[in-house]
Order: sequence, then C-alpha cells, then structure tokens
Amino acid sequence: MEGGLSLESKDFLKSLSNKTGVSGTEEEITKAVKEVFGDYIDESRTDALGNLITLKRGEGKESDKPQIMLAAHIDEIGLMVKEIDEKGFLKFTTVGGIDQRTLVGQEVLVYGKEVVKGIIGAKPPHVQDKKEQKQAIKLKDMYIDLGRNVKEVKGLVEVGDLIVVTREFCDLEGNRVSGKSLDDRAGVTMVLECLKELQRLKHASDVYGVATVQEEVGVRGATTSTYGIVPDIGIAIDVCHGEMPGVSDEETANLGEGPVIFLGPQVHPKLHKKLKRIAQEFDISYQIGTSTSPRGTDAFAIQVTRSGIPTALVSIPLRYMHTSVETLDLNDIKKGGRLLANFISQVDSEFVEGLRCF
Repeated sequence: MEGGLSLESKDFLKSLSNKTGVSGTEEEITKAVKEVFGDYIDESRTDALGNLITLKRGEGKESDKPQIMLAAHIDEIGLMVKEIDEKGFLKFTTVGGIDQRTLVGQEVLVYGKEVVKGIIGAKPPHVQDKKEQKQAIKLKDMYIDLGRNVKEVKGLVEVGDLIVVTREFCDLEGNRVSGKSLDDRAGVTMVLECLKELQRLKHASDVYGVATVQEEVGVRGATTSTYGIVPDIGIAIDVCHGEMPGVSDEETANLGEGPVIFLGPQVHPKLHKKLKRIAQEFDISYQIGTSTSPRGTDAFAIQVTRSGIPTALVSIPLRYMHTSVETLDLNDIKKGGRLLANFISQVDSEFVEGLRCF
C-alpha cells in the first residue's frame, strides 16, 4: 500500500466499520474516534446531542483566525424490534434508509438484555403463490428468528431494542475494501488523514473535526454542532455512488480516481473553485459531481445554520450504498485527506472575507 492509506488509518476504518452505532446510539463510535484523534488535536468535547467536536488550533492571530469545520457522520442505519409474536419471532422496522431487498437471509445481532444472534427469514418461494413469487418480499412479511422459544425471547428482548446486520470488514483486491457503515465512517477516516497531514503543514485556521450523529435520520448532529461552532467555512465529508453495473456515468464516480468535489445549490462556488485549484496545484486526482438536491448529506444543515455558512461537499465514491457490503477504494480517502489539509493551509482571513462577495 505504498503511497496509499496508512495501516493505522486502515485499521481505524476497519474498527469503526465493525462496531455498532445505529442513529441515536453512537457512543461506542464516539469513544473510538476520540481516542485515535487525540494524538492530532488540542482538545475535544461532546455536545448534548452526542456529536464529538475536536479542535486543532491554528497559528493565526486570535483576533482574525478563521474557523473551519470538517463534518463526517458516524451513525449507521439499522433495525428496531416493534413486536414479538406468540411464537417468539421478532417483527421489526427500519432506522434510516435500509434497502429492504437486501435483508432476507442476513445474520443479525439484536441488542437486548444480552446481544443475541439471529437471522432474518421470510416465506420461501416453495410455499408462495404465483403472485408472491413475482414480487419483492415486503418488510412487514419478514421476521427475525432467534432460534429460541417465546419465553426465552421475551426474557431477552423488548420492543425498541436495536438490531444490526452482522458483517465483518474485508479486503478485496488491491486497495478495495468492503464492509457495513463505510457510509460514513470512511468520511471520518478522511478527517483523520487530514489531521495527520496538518501535522506537517502550517495553518492559520482553527480546525474543528466533527463526528456528527443522527445524519441518517435527518442531519440532526450537523445542525446542532454547526450552530454551536458557527464556523467561517464548513465542509461536509460523505460518500457518493461509485460506478457499478446498471447505473449511468452521470450518477456515479469512479473508485480510485480521487475524491469527488461537488457542485450544487448547497455549495459555495468560491470554495468549490478553491478546492479544484488546490487539487491541481498538488497533483491530487479528483472528480466533479453535481447535486441539485439539498438533502442527503450534512452539507445542507451546515449551510443554513444561523445566518448561513459557506459550505463545500467532498465525497468518497462508494458502491452498494446502504447495504452491508459497501465497497470503496482506500486511496480515495488518502487523496481526500491531502486535499482538505492543503486547502486548510491556504485559508486566511482575507480568503474568508472574500466569500461574502460573489
């Protein structure tokens, strides 16, 4: 992996991917991020909603020191128990936007009084009628089998308990990896790469690296953390769709060809232009993406906080989003970290003032 993502950062991503942190229950992830970020920051705190807010101080004068916020979310999509039937099977609902077509046959962990293993089952095709055989199985027709009788199940599990699909991070060929919740723990890893790069660069700006919570259920963490910081510049770091069969080139980006610098109503044009110029200056391969919808990432929440924050969006190409086999290229994380660090090193108060003039 010469020239690519360091083993430390890869292990960090692997650890985050394998941990559980469904929206609203991100404490385990927050603790892991705080521990690793600690070597590269000056201070950290957790706000009332659960966002981890870290600070790496810049060298500028306090009176006109720019404030830059990097935001990547740490929560993951999951499931929740909504009913235990008379035979001990669990009916469930979703937390965040899960592709229900991928659920049947998955192994799961149910976080009850103990962590209980189970599988997601449904009526097999042998006993379906012809109409059912032609349709995707609906969520209401799926259930979780814990392999226990109803008394045992009710002794361990309650309505409201969270459920995650069991999946271990794995290496594919070259720099490709696959796992669950790489959306957006890969973005958190990009923030780590940026902080590591900043160790050898001078920067006037204070840099807030924020691991936001509850993005998958309504960008809530980005809303509250941005309101608390009120940065001069906000950069949301997330994933976008990587190229795959059946999806047009216009809707995807290529794995391994660098981070995607987005354009759209939620992106300040001068920030977009500056990020492109930095990528070109430092020979960092990059791609351009467009997003006309404000939804889907922390960028919108950052942009509309208080009287408005100049915002950019940088993404990592990722295949099979919101499944347990999300796939990406580690080099895109490394390149994105370099891009962000070199951008930060060139931000000063004059640049920030210029963002107010279109």
